[in-house]
Amino acid sequence: MQISFLKDLATLRDPRSKFTFVNYLKSRNRLVAFTNLSTFLPLREEYNDYMSWCASHFEQDVQYGQETISISPTENPNGPIRSWQVVSRNVDTNEISTVTAKNVVVAIGGKPRIPPAFSTAELECGVVHSSLYSIAVPRILTDTNKAYNLAVIGGGQSSAEIFNDLQSRYPNSYTTLFTGASALKPSDDSPFVNEVFDPERVETFYNLPTESRQKTIWSDKATNYGVVRPELLDRMYENMYHQRLHQPDQSKWQHRIVAWREVVGVEKCSDRRLRLQLKNTSNGETSMSDSSFDLIMLGTGYERNGHEKLLQPTRHLLQDNRYAVERNYRLMFRKDAVADSCGIWLQGCCEDSHGVGRATPAMHTARG
Repeated sequence: MQISFLKDLATLRDPRSKFTFVNYLKSRNRLVAFTNLSTFLPLREEYNDYMSWCASHFEQDVQYGQETISISPTENPNGPIRSWQVVSRNVDTNEISTVTAKNVVVAIGGKPRIPPAFSTAELECGVVHSSLYSIAVPRILTDTNKAYNLAVIGGGQSSAEIFNDLQSRYPNSYTTLFTGASALKPSDDSPFVNEVFDPERVETFYNLPTESRQKTIWSDKATNYGVVRPELLDRMYENMYHQRLHQPDQSKWQHRIVAWREVVGVEKCSDRRLRLQLKNTSNGETSMSDSSFDLIMLGTGYERNGHEKLLQPTRHLLQDNRYAVERNYRLMFRKDAVADSCGIWLQGCCEDSHGVGRATPAMHTARG
């Protein structure tokens, strides 16, 4: 993980809550063992189990396997909107159902960002987004001893972790990481910079002029976008150096990092492998990759605009015809269009108004 376990689902709000990460460790009989690690950063696998453990306490209140299709107002000819119709589809049976609610929280997370070069259906079997890594890769690459040829696209934490993990899962495989940047860059999690994730900073950020907000977001990018934790970078560079020690010719390395390369096209080969068309971001020249790949992993991030499609039926009610939110994340509607006792709140897609920490665990406990 890239964040302290103290910024879990409860601690910053109520350290005595039973839903803290520390209490989870105690319930799993791992508290002392975790303490011996002397770290604030749990494994992703462990934090995923913590989240599942928390969710298990609310199974009676959750309907799983339901994909929300739309959220629309319950029209009221005699006054403002007082409720919403939430339409969903059962992913197993395709059955459509509708519930009525006065208040709705839209927290659907990010949608995988797929570069244009990979947006064709015929490539689906050989291209996987990082969000599906732990599920899809073992199903596709079934032989852990086989010498697969694997590519990772991206220069952030997810790409680096996947590049590193593939080498352990498939020790005989060849892995290549392509990044359009000049080099992999470290994340800045120094104490002063980390204050951008403090809940108190939201108030200051929200009250800034629009132009100042944009400048602040840009300056804070190094905390969370396209960067890698320094410890992982050190480990990766050590692995690269070990290869250099035995083989000066980088083209012959088993594991390579290729900078200044953006994928602009993909070619499907006769053996079902994929070859990449690469653009040199330093001079604009394009060329085909030397190798073809059994699998391409996309560490290309997420888009945070999925709420716009869900809320399309409400657009005529919006203030200024845009999905702007108040300080408490409540969607802004035209005056008198929606009753005060009724509303929609957005979570995880308010960076423009609430800053880069809007979707991080650090904010979950103090939202409001």
